[in-house]
Amino acid sequence: MAAQNFSPALPAPAVAAPYPMAQPGYGKRSAQDQLPAQPDDFALLPLRERYIAGFIEHLPEGASMSVKCLARQIPLYGQQAIASALTALSVAGHLRRVRCAIGVGDEVRWVFRTFWSRTARDNEWWANHLTPGVPQPVQAPVPVPVPVPVPVSEPASCALPPQRTAVPVAAPVREASSPAYLALAGLGRIDRRLTLSADDCTALEDLAGRWFARGVNADYLTSALTAGLPAQVDSPVGFVRRRLMDKLPPALPTAPTPPSAGSPVRHVMMECTDCGAPGPAEALPDGLCRSCRRQAAPAEPVPDPPAERDVTALVAGLRDLLKAP
Repeated sequence: MAAQNFSPALPAPAVAAPYPMAQPGYGKRSAQDQLPAQPDDFALLPLRERYIAGFIEHLPEGASMSVKCLARQIPLYGQQAIASALTALSVAGHLRRVRCAIGVGDEVRWVFRTFWSRTARDNEWWANHLTPGVPQPVQAPVPVPVPVPVPVSEPASCALPPQRTAVPVAAPVREASSPAYLALAGLGRIDRRLTLSADDCTALEDLAGRWFARGVNADYLTSALTAGLPAQVDSPVGFVRRRLMDKLPPALPTAPTPPSAGSPVRHVMMECTDCGAPGPAEALPDGLCRSCRRQAAPAEPVPDPPAERDVTALVAGLRDLLKAP
């Protein structure tokens, strides 16, 4: 009689849940012209950054790149560690966060993307790769002429009293508004906390015009003025004046070539990997703004474990980390 085998069957392999994807137009975007993948692509990074970089490298296009989502999928590190690692990867040249304005005409919207490069890139390469194109200029509205009634001569017998024949004086009409004035006037429609009056827009028009003189457009100016607003703005005109002076972008030596008429707008504006402050690529070296670069302490490299390390002890330590809450 053949002996029966009572050993339990091997459990079925666990199927990993699919990684959450971002909304269409958002999430991970792989940079172009990368070198072929090698086992030592991230060998120069510290252990934590090397692990997270390898995880991001295998994510599909359009995957969610928020700190909370990455922390849920990587149990070894929390949100603060993930955020610090992303900042280090940005400094190392593997990552940049940008805002992209897409659309045509009045149907322009901003999308947020994280560009990822397995091959480390320097600031010059990222600036050239993410160089914004100049969108079509904002067309100023054509003033509508106010018709002036032409007096009609009537017979003396039916002449009207003087108070009824007087022609009312038409209110003064503003000439064609500049793009700076139009951008300021539209702030209140985007956020009510920055609603400006006509006199406020006229007073701030020259300051906003300096931004346009340095090669930016209305979308760039609007995003810079409305980003990170406080809960309450007591004086919109004073708040906008302060931001117009403090966030004035640097002057560029040459202006990019404008796109052909009718082409879709694809304006790209980089943002700080740490705090999310928007700005041109030249103002965000290593993907960080000035304040975040000052606060970031130089990271000391973590030495790799020695080759003669006990493999059994290493595996036991990793299991303890996975069991920790």
